[in-house]
Amino acid sequence: MSGRQMVLGAVTRGTGSHVASWRHPATTREMLRGATSLEHYAYIAQTAERAKLHFIFLADSPVVTYQSNPAMLARAAQDYYLEPTTLLGALSAVTKHIGLVSTMSTTYSDPYTVARTFASLDHLSRGRASWNIVTTGNPAVSQNFGHDEHMAKDTRYGRAEEFVRIVKRLWDSYEDDAFLRDRASGRFLDPAKMHPLHHRSENFSIRGPLNIERSPQGYPVMFVAGSSDGARELAAETGDAMFTAQPDDAEGRAFYADVKGRLAKYRRTPNQLSILLGAMIITGETDDEAKAKHDDLRSLIDAEFAVHYMSHLAGIDLSGLPLDQPLPASLRAQPAWSRLALMMDMADRENMTFGEIAVHYADTYGHQLLVGSPKTIARRMQDLFETRIADGFLLRSPIYPGGIDDIANLLVPELQRQGLFRMDYEGETFRDNLGLVRPPHPNAKQAAELRSPAT
Repeated sequence: MSGRQMVLGAVTRGTGSHVASWRHPATTREMLRGATSLEHYAYIAQTAERAKLHFIFLADSPVVTYQSNPAMLARAAQDYYLEPTTLLGALSAVTKHIGLVSTMSTTYSDPYTVARTFASLDHLSRGRASWNIVTTGNPAVSQNFGHDEHMAKDTRYGRAEEFVRIVKRLWDSYEDDAFLRDRASGRFLDPAKMHPLHHRSENFSIRGPLNIERSPQGYPVMFVAGSSDGARELAAETGDAMFTAQPDDAEGRAFYADVKGRLAKYRRTPNQLSILLGAMIITGETDDEAKAKHDDLRSLIDAEFAVHYMSHLAGIDLSGLPLDQPLPASLRAQPAWSRLALMMDMADRENMTFGEIAVHYADTYGHQLLVGSPKTIARRMQDLFETRIADGFLLRSPIYPGGIDDIANLLVPELQRQGLFRMDYEGETFRDNLGLVRPPHPNAKQAAELRSPAT
């Protein structure tokens, strides 16, 4: 099939992406317990692979968010995650084609550990591993890693840029043909094709090399998540794909153009970075059936939870604001997360009170909410795709297993009928299936000369 087609992936998260999924009658007690089992996640991954999705996405947040708020702590079911790289390794053994995207933070990880982990996963999965690069926006995480204070955003992104450059150089510790394995001569390795890093800066001191050969993809696929200026720049410099929340079409189109326009200064072309919108998918045989599913889930969100959930997304405590009034304009001056500005823009456009926007964000996580029959949803996705707001979508199932089944059995066949999505996997590796080239190994001089600016 010729022409531009969508990139599609699916979130794998507990009992579902909707905050009320665990309360829904379709989520049995056995399923609640099963959200920490390999069988639960294997079903999701295998169903997504049957649908020919490009990847599954394993989110992470290494903190229990609501520890200081017992009422919210009692309600929040989505604070609990299996460690994603461990889970990705397990899923690599029960899938064959689908990309496996796992989150690791540049703020609370070490470059050598990240490089070694993803190189190992790429070997184990035969070229299907992917690192979702995050700087971690939640300040509460800092205390789990021995820090009294969370890094400022600009500092986090500056660290991330250096971190990613180091990781890529560590992935280049060996040239592709460095391991001779010549039993006759007794030479296992050609030392001339090994390139220690010798990197020292204010943030990092790393000698290298890795103790694992160059991975099947050269570099595992790299994703960047966010909407801030720092995230845009990091994606333009090094990302193969970018996740973003863009609920407004005009702003989404401007975001897309802005990020794509930044690639040229890094000698990259627009088709080397896919911009993917988060989209909650609630579908059924008819629009009415899908709407009924959505109404059931939305009815399980209480206002108190919604307020605290929105506070978490915004990065600022909003609990003292009146529910029946608009959000105050003064909030725009607060040093909060980029998601807060998106929330306020939507509230202004739709003339929503704080209570209404809070429930909306708890319902959608601030992403596109697509409710309807497969034809209805496919038309909306096609519009977002063809008007250059998105190159594809990170599909969020409201509840498992029904949500991923609906995507595989209802939505994907409709997208395929419309020629918007592929019929099968095209290649062996995740890079192959994204239409990306395998990065060649730089020459020995380039591999050895990563240095920090003089201080």
